[in-house]
Amino acid sequence: MRRRTVLATALAVAAAPGVARAAAPGPSVTRTGTTTLDGRAIYFVSYDGLVNNNSFQKNGLLTYKGHQYAAWYTADRNAVVGRRALGASTWQTVKAGHTLRYDDSHNVISMGVSEIDGRLHLNMDSHSDGFTYVKSVAGLMDDPAGLSWTASRFGAPQSTLDGLTLTSRFTYPQFITTPEGRLQLSYRAGVSGNGRNGLAEYDGTRWTALGEWTSSTGTYRSEHGSSTARNMYLHGIDYDRGGRLHAFFTWREQNGAVMCASGGITNHDTGYVWSDDRGRTWRNDAGTVVGVTGGADRVSVTGTGLVVDPLNPDHSLMNQESQFTDSAGRPHAIISYVPGRFGQCTTGYVADRTAHGRAFHLRKNASGGWRKTEIPVPLDSSQRTRLILDRYDNAYAVLPYGRIAGASAASGHTDWKLLYDAAGLNAFGEVVVDETRIAQDGVLSVMYQEKSSGTTPSALRVADFRLPV
Repeated sequence: MRRRTVLATALAVAAAPGVARAAAPGPSVTRTGTTTLDGRAIYFVSYDGLVNNNSFQKNGLLTYKGHQYAAWYTADRNAVVGRRALGASTWQTVKAGHTLRYDDSHNVISMGVSEIDGRLHLNMDSHSDGFTYVKSVAGLMDDPAGLSWTASRFGAPQSTLDGLTLTSRFTYPQFITTPEGRLQLSYRAGVSGNGRNGLAEYDGTRWTALGEWTSSTGTYRSEHGSSTARNMYLHGIDYDRGGRLHAFFTWREQNGAVMCASGGITNHDTGYVWSDDRGRTWRNDAGTVVGVTGGADRVSVTGTGLVVDPLNPDHSLMNQESQFTDSAGRPHAIISYVPGRFGQCTTGYVADRTAHGRAFHLRKNASGGWRKTEIPVPLDSSQRTRLILDRYDNAYAVLPYGRIAGASAASGHTDWKLLYDAAGLNAFGEVVVDETRIAQDGVLSVMYQEKSSGTTPSALRVADFRLPV
């Protein structure tokens, strides 16, 4: 009771006329330390990335109830899961009972927590084929101090979700926890340029397939040609504090005829949809239903009101970039491409993005409109950028090589500047960000792998940065 009284008094004082409030701080990062996960993690470059550090992993690094968890492949290809108490300098590790099959950077390890029963879930080693699934015993995540971190806490690797088979062509697992504590798994069925997004849900007892919610069919036409097949690439899929599920995306066309040059990439447009019924029904920005999960009507390239930032396929728009929601539930995203001032036709997407690519902050403002701001830091890379917001809604873009730029909420997120230049990290390119830790203790954790050559293993580390408190 005393705590409520003190809180009520503080709120009353803050709201009283004539009482000055302290201005919210702007963005800042203070590096507080670095820990080593693995001095010799597996290293090979595939699809311009590393299997341990594809930034779209959800989650390669996460925090839950005072402990942080990481997953990666060792030099001998073993899948490993580590944990540490927040702030600890060393990690406990355990093998997950699986070895990486191919030198394919898409075959990432993603982790999720089913809060309803305190289990850790892993989905790994898939690229348009089968996956491997491992889950812990119940309660492991709820009592990390009392339960030892040993292989006996994990079940045997499976090729299904406890008997549920989703698709023979499975890619891009992303775990999300519902407001009720259930765990959902987002995935792509099919292949690049001809695939559909689906959802499955775990209720603490069993997994259920909710079904696919995007369509690969329909005709898309550009000024150069047309395409009749595609897939939706998600920039993310996340619940906000109010329970709304948000998803930004871009389309990848199957037919290269839609591009101005064969060396480009067929991604086009940034779209946005949301759901208020845990992903069963999808609506466009205006609130119109545009798709039903498991139904005949799905989100498609011909759907109305989906595009919130139009762009044709001639600018090497990146897929699977990043998104976050602010304290008011407004969606934010990072997208990146080669702006028109550098030409209207990219002829080699890796070289052109490295030379001229820029990241942009796209967000919905308080009046309901969309605003986009270029981040004035060259990518110097073909790869992706991660977005997070701190407790004051300041925005941070974690760029390739571990560089960090920030923009203040007070400016309307228009005053982007470089806060950390990553000097000395020697990071390869993309990094993995712990999206879950920010709200728990105001620390940004970044997992990165050091540059190497060929297939020579290199160090995998986690750098911690204190944000404004």
